[in-house]
Amino acid sequence: MNKEFSFIILTFNEEIHLPRLLESIAGLNARIYILDSGSTDDTLKIAEKYKAEVKTNAFENHPKQWDFALKNFDIETPWIIGLDADQIVTPELFVMLQDFKSDNFSHVNGIYFNRKNYFKGTWIKYGGFYPKYLLKMFRTSVGYSDLNENMDHRFVVPGQTEVWKKGHITEENLKENKISFWIAKHNRYSDLTAQEEVERLGNLRNQTVQPKFWGSPDERIAWLKKMWWKMPLGLRPFLYFTYRLFFRLGILDGSNGILFHFLQGFWFRLIVDVKIKEILKSNDVNSLNK
Repeated sequence: MNKEFSFIILTFNEEIHLPRLLESIAGLNARIYILDSGSTDDTLKIAEKYKAEVKTNAFENHPKQWDFALKNFDIETPWIIGLDADQIVTPELFVMLQDFKSDNFSHVNGIYFNRKNYFKGTWIKYGGFYPKYLLKMFRTSVGYSDLNENMDHRFVVPGQTEVWKKGHITEENLKENKISFWIAKHNRYSDLTAQEEVERLGNLRNQTVQPKFWGSPDERIAWLKKMWWKMPLGLRPFLYFTYRLFFRLGILDGSNGILFHFLQGFWFRLIVDVKIKEILKSNDVNSLNK
């Protein structure tokens, strides 16, 4: 059994994705821990087939689900790799993990993997979506889930990190090939994002990661988010979509890519802004009625 790292995976009705992921890491001989949130398909049978340890927890949001996973699994290895069920470890990353020795990484507490994101079978290479570095590997009991986020989940570690540019994880949610699924999913996400932004306006949430333009990948994202929150509601989705499509060459991603940039970069963010305005208006009305 691998003594260097273990995998934690979140699932909910992932029978279409889980075999693909588990096959990609099977040869690493690492322990697998799965936190499920009430699957009704064959997800748990697949987990049993691959001898994964499974726990169940009701889903509220991704940051809290990851927090539960990190606190409730008894991880014995010095490192943890946290993956989503619709991700896959590529052969190149597999080799890097196969050769991983904790003693060689005593100077860091976390490692960023490079992600390739796919939509309807198309690699989203432009529009600012590649390279995309995600902190996925971190020291046990050192890395934690950022609970200051309501929708986006990220792991946080103190101290130094390292970026692996060559090893990739691929991410493709096959359920999203049906546009109705994508819209319904992101409509739910827009509720969480709008509520989060309203709470940030009221100083009820802070950024865990310090915003630094020239910092780590997550510090840079924190800086960009800080700028985003200062932009005018309703206008910023138009500016962002234009930026992604033309300045970051998203138009080169082809028809599927342009659809993705429109949905994720414009439609989703416009819906968020509309919901933020609705919440603020509702709050103003409620305060007047008190």
